[in-house]
Amino acid sequence: MRWTKYLLPFMLVLTLSFLAGCTSSEKDKGNLASTEQTDEKMITIGWPLDVGPLNPHTYLPNQMTAQAMVYESLVEYNDEGTITPKLAESWDISEDKTTYTFHLRKDVNYSDGTAFNADNVIRNFDAVLANRDMHSWMGMVNHIKEVVKVDESTIRLQLDKPYYPVLNELAFVRPFRFLGDNGFPNGDATNDSIQSAIGTGPWVLADYKKDEFAVFSRNEHYWGEKPLVDKIKVKIIPDSESLSLAFENEELDVIYGRGIISLDNYTYLRDSGKYKTATSEPLSTKALLFNTQSGPLAELKVRQAIQYAINKEQMVDSITHGTEKVANTLFWDAIPYANIDLAPILYNPEKAQKLLDEAGWTLEKGEKIRSKNGQPLTLDLIYIATDAIQKPMAELMQGELAKIGVQLNIEGADVMVGLQKLMDDQVDINFWRTNGPPTDPHSFANESATPNASGVYEAKLGLPNAQEIDTNIHQLLVGTNEEERVQLYTDILTIFHDQALFYPISYETNNVIYQPYMKDFAPRASEYDIPYAQMDKEN
Repeated sequence: MRWTKYLLPFMLVLTLSFLAGCTSSEKDKGNLASTEQTDEKMITIGWPLDVGPLNPHTYLPNQMTAQAMVYESLVEYNDEGTITPKLAESWDISEDKTTYTFHLRKDVNYSDGTAFNADNVIRNFDAVLANRDMHSWMGMVNHIKEVVKVDESTIRLQLDKPYYPVLNELAFVRPFRFLGDNGFPNGDATNDSIQSAIGTGPWVLADYKKDEFAVFSRNEHYWGEKPLVDKIKVKIIPDSESLSLAFENEELDVIYGRGIISLDNYTYLRDSGKYKTATSEPLSTKALLFNTQSGPLAELKVRQAIQYAINKEQMVDSITHGTEKVANTLFWDAIPYANIDLAPILYNPEKAQKLLDEAGWTLEKGEKIRSKNGQPLTLDLIYIATDAIQKPMAELMQGELAKIGVQLNIEGADVMVGLQKLMDDQVDINFWRTNGPPTDPHSFANESATPNASGVYEAKLGLPNAQEIDTNIHQLLVGTNEEERVQLYTDILTIFHDQALFYPISYETNNVIYQPYMKDFAPRASEYDIPYAQMDKEN
């Protein structure tokens, strides 16, 4: 029987090889991105950052796309650009525009089965308002006097004065979304942490490994239309090249979003003809924000010269491959109050050099960098390190500015690191972007007039009329006269344009590419609300 010692291992290897071959040949295309043999239908999407702790009331490292899966708002910004009911089935607004009464849906439960009701809504509002400074970028926070329970399904929000964008701000993905009672920490200090991610949304976190993946299961308690698939897996792949390769290797079903992969890779995948693609309407504006507090950019002519020196059309076309449209104003025309006739700053390197000469920044014989009073014209720019589009744009601008005698040092960093350096007056230029619907332009206006984490308030401090701008902004946000509001927005956006505080680059879109076995779906009108519930695979 000695031969059985060798025969049994041989038969085992042969059997395993046969089974492996069967598994490979019988792989269902509907489960290409799944690592498990299961009857459940799962869609896998690639994302460059960990989803974060899924705290509905705080910001980074929470990813807004993930927060929107789990938590919901009282009202919703729909694809037609209007505010519609969500967790509130209706609302009333007082004649003086200071009292909003919300009538809550009675058929809503949290993902743990507990009820959504007025007491829970008040608890969430209280948790957010306990940290007003954290949320000061959202102007409504500064005007909420109280939020009180009227009855089990009615709450009343009282403002100290009218504030026209209330409903738009309530529709935004954070911080006014709702955590179940069992998700609150002891003491309700959600600014520090939460106990568990319990929401009313269509998804619930089912499995998670930090910096590797997050799996969301369909919320069986969901009050609305159920998602079409059982699970969504968010696979964390920080490197855009690796993310593109994972999609080609069918490890991912969908790539969705702005700057997730380089547009070179997006164009390559799109033009291969192997995959389905979609592009949203313009959502936000990519721009440069100039720090006017000190240094060369405190001078208007230097800011203008930088803008004239960049061949924007060539840069946008070569890097975005037609997926983004050149922006000559800070907001695209469809944004409320933004359809203003402003003269574009077009590429003109000769004018750029003339402006620098007039400002006293001259190019000495044999030198490559301009100087003034012995100080070289050197500027520092920070781009978001994980953004696949900002880096090549920064490199291109570095070369353009060198042609007119400006040394541009570029550095990739975390978004909050860059903003903090701007607020601390430690950097000259930051990539910056508008928020997009549903909070533009009013959130931009509030950020400009209120110290917060966006950096705009600090960046504009060197403008000669900074105080006047703040006064006008506060007036337009609380005013009730529509004609006056239109004029104030026109005045403010014109000042920012003429003072070259921002350099608009392009109107950004969400680019979507998905495997051929996926059913078609449309990108949403809001950047952070990915339509996971409408995603499905062919059987």
